[in-house]
Amino acid sequence: MKASWPLKTLGELTENFDSLRVPVKEADRRPGPYPYYGASGVVDYVDNFIFDGEYLLIAEDGENLRTRRTPIAFMATGKFWVNNHAHIVRANNIAITRFLMYALRIADVQAYLTGSTMPKLTQANLNRIPVLAPPRYFQEGIAHILGTLDHKIELNRRMNQTLEEMARAVFKSWFVDFDPVRSKAEGREPVGMDAETTALFPEKFENSELGAIPKGWRIEPLDSIADFRNGLALQRYRPADGEERLPVVKIAQLRTGQPDSGEWATSRIDPQCILDDGDVVFSWSGSLLVVLWSGGHAALNQHLFKVTSNLYPKWFYLHWLLQHLPEFERIAADKATTMGHIRRHHLTQAKCVSPDSDLLRVATRYFEPLVEAQVRNNLQSRTLIDLRDTLLPKLLSGELRIASPDKFLEEQLS
Repeated sequence: MKASWPLKTLGELTENFDSLRVPVKEADRRPGPYPYYGASGVVDYVDNFIFDGEYLLIAEDGENLRTRRTPIAFMATGKFWVNNHAHIVRANNIAITRFLMYALRIADVQAYLTGSTMPKLTQANLNRIPVLAPPRYFQEGIAHILGTLDHKIELNRRMNQTLEEMARAVFKSWFVDFDPVRSKAEGREPVGMDAETTALFPEKFENSELGAIPKGWRIEPLDSIADFRNGLALQRYRPADGEERLPVVKIAQLRTGQPDSGEWATSRIDPQCILDDGDVVFSWSGSLLVVLWSGGHAALNQHLFKVTSNLYPKWFYLHWLLQHLPEFERIAADKATTMGHIRRHHLTQAKCVSPDSDLLRVATRYFEPLVEAQVRNNLQSRTLIDLRDTLLPKLLSGELRIASPDKFLEEQLS
């Protein structure tokens, strides 16, 4: 649809503060509370700041200017530092800074990039980029709608981080440090634990290859408490014309939580290599990640394990995998190859301590709701991301005008 708003250049809508940027070499930085921004976001935290307020940062260089895997423009608020890899601007009196961030998400900047090896967006070319510029009143409404959706997505992310931290702390206390058993062995009641759960923990320890463990508990390799199914080289499984297909999940998609809509595989692959919401995925090569997948029905690429178990509940093998992740990362970092990784025997060498079935059953009442809540939050965020990305071009072009943004948001978030 032809845009109903006028086009203006970014230079007509902003004040530029690039002259105030100060790069600081990593060796010269002193740690502190203030974010230190580069082309794609926060790269460090330092002990001083050069900006205080609300600004828009726009990548000046980097391959992301071409690939757009992450936004090239993002807000920075409060006190912070910026290096010389990000332009820093603020809207003038005819624009809204947050609106400009969204306008740049759909702006085509390819024609304004220079550099054959490393893309660069000079300040002069930045100022020439045209964006749709509705009246300020409409900019405020658009920024409010899209910003509220982004805020809720960020709240869900933080909530999930808190849920995971809570679960990991309790898991470590119960099944790694054995705090309830230590308390009972010393004649004390475990703190904050109900009588039914307390009764299921042993009162004594016994010797094992790992040292003292609760009496009657078992030591098992990580690959015995869970099955690790490697993904496929999906370039060999492309769909035929008209055939049902699945989006592909690689390490990059684990980071975003969204499958690759630009790469597809036939749905006629091994069902064990097909992901669904709530599946545990472990990338064992390159960037080692453990993720509760919430990106929908998708095909699993090689270098990723789909982790399942017929013997233990999901929360149990998930948290043992998270418990061993730092050691796996150390192993991968020590590899002399170009891409660090772990091997199957490392899963066997990673030991887990398993309680009896009665304690597992009762512990599931605590841990399972936390895992389920994380998946629910992720699914809601996926819906909100889809809504935001659908609304974005329509709102910015003027094709869609929402008379009551607050009422619209109330309906969408209820």
